[in-house]
Amino acid sequence: MKENNTFIFDEQGDAHVSHSIDTPVVEAYLKRSDNEKIHEIEHYFAEIMKTLGLDLEDDSLKGTPYRVAKMFVNEMFSGLTEKNKPCISIFENKYQYNKLLIEKDIQLYSACEHHFLPIIGKVHVAYVSSGNVIGLSKINRIVQYYAKRPQVQERLTLQIYNELRQALNTDDVFVMVDAQHLCVSMRGVEDTTSSTITIEYGGCFSEEDKRKECLTLIQKS
Repeated sequence: MKENNTFIFDEQGDAHVSHSIDTPVVEAYLKRSDNEKIHEIEHYFAEIMKTLGLDLEDDSLKGTPYRVAKMFVNEMFSGLTEKNKPCISIFENKYQYNKLLIEKDIQLYSACEHHFLPIIGKVHVAYVSSGNVIGLSKINRIVQYYAKRPQVQERLTLQIYNELRQALNTDDVFVMVDAQHLCVSMRGVEDTTSSTITIEYGGCFSEEDKRKECLTLIQKS
């Protein structure tokens, strides 16, 4: 069975397809405590290091399995835990500001779910208020929450878009992600210059003029 899987995965290569906007998870594992997750990941990562031939008795390496496990649970993949979802602050648009609001160059750090290598880039978000506005820092926190899980860039873009659309109660939302994938630059074709851009939008941004206005302001230095 392992040989068949190896053949399938090798044949598939990087032609990975995401079938859902939802991150594929197993609920039973998510319900475990953080300490339980850290303990189990520590054990298995130590086995990986041993298999690679590393000496876990070395002073520099002996704490690595724990450090990696703690980083995975508390930092890199903390977005898998529902309790870490940010509380969204929505305010009445008392200024009656009904033009574009753009927050650009939000720093993105995520991880490719196919190789667990970093995705690094920027997220740009725009919306037009339908009566409510969102605290600016909450936009960053939404991005971070969905980024801190194994990801596919297309899914990440849609998750950010849908969260903002629901929070603001409007379809007038635009999300753009521009990122480099280290699974492309560190392995495979080893291309260090390319980046990937994904966008999702609705409402007024379906109009070409509004999209152009948004993109022009995002690209402006």
